[in-house]
Amino acid sequence: MKDLRTEARSNFSSAAEFVERMLEQRPRTAIFDCDGTLWAGDAGSEFLTWSLEHGMVSRETADWILGRYSQYRQGLVTQAGICGEMTQMYAGLREDEIRAAAEKFFRDVVAPHIFVELEELTGKLRQSGAELWAVSSTNVWVIEAAVARFGIPAGRVLGARVAVRDGVATSTLLAVPTGPDKVAALQAAGVDAPDAVFGNSVHDAAMLAAAKRACAVNPTPALAVLAESEGWPIYWPESVVAARGRTGLEHVS
Repeated sequence: MKDLRTEARSNFSSAAEFVERMLEQRPRTAIFDCDGTLWAGDAGSEFLTWSLEHGMVSRETADWILGRYSQYRQGLVTQAGICGEMTQMYAGLREDEIRAAAEKFFRDVVAPHIFVELEELTGKLRQSGAELWAVSSTNVWVIEAAVARFGIPAGRVLGARVAVRDGVATSTLLAVPTGPDKVAALQAAGVDAPDAVFGNSVHDAAMLAAAKRACAVNPTPALAVLAESEGWPIYWPESVVAARGRTGLEHVS
């Protein structure tokens, strides 16, 4: 049996072709997953590690969230569960302090790994008049700081969110858009049938399926298999291809 994880090839010969073909579709609304789609890596888990290294939370909270993350890696905690808890862990901190930390984290950790062709695509889509949205299970503080670079305003960011009272984050969880909940979050925001959706994992599958045109960017092995079966085009960013060539890895998230 063929292993689609190793045989999933790009449907585009170059970054320029990818950008050109996406623009040719003239989408009015374009939806982007973030981690692994707009940049390499998982900003959610990386911000967790960064926060602990910078002493943002108590030792008790650090021990608790590390235990929960270990359980998540073992399959004992759901994706929605861990993403929610990685947002709730900042309860008691002033939101302006969290936002300042998120902006520094973005500059130092995420920005160097942005996929340049996705930055080019979003810029040209904006110029064409398209409405861009970012949907992620990572907390909104990090995502809002990051997608500002792509010209996506905070009002069109759907991410993990807790209630904020008197400027202080609470543990009251309001949303964790992942899986089918990404579609529900978009619908609640008034986006029922997006023209184009870009995602990199099976947690984006429902959102990709809801689009008039879907594209798997830097897909995980599971999404690569699904994309091939659904006929969704696959695009591997040039930096991912280069890294894979250096390391022999099949996927760089």
